[in-house]
Amino acid sequence: MYEHKKQQLATRKKFIRRQTSHVLVASFTIALSLLLGVVGYHVTDNIPWIDALHNASMILSGMGPVVTIQSAIGKYFSSFYALFSGIVFITNIGIVLAPAVHRIFHILHLEEDAS
Repeated sequence: MYEHKKQQLATRKKFIRRQTSHVLVASFTIALSLLLGVVGYHVTDNIPWIDALHNASMILSGMGPVVTIQSAIGKYFSSFYALFSGIVFITNIGIVLAPAVHRIFHILHLEEDAS
């Protein structure tokens, strides 16, 4: 997917296309995770849709819960979703940063080879 250190640096156009595709993958992952949270909160604790969206958004962004969970199954789901959200957040940072970090390291290796 990425060029080897012995290959030439990707063009700016190719880099922007690569970065855009990574951002789209991360956006899709967040949208899917948000959908999981909204449906999960609505089904497990009978929270209204708008409140479920608000709670799932806040958990997914790392801000914390807003709605008080009443049922035991809702609390289990909330615990699972909080852990899941942390992993999704960290993974998405890696997905979005990967092309830029690769490009920086590639530039550093190109300068090394030139000397």
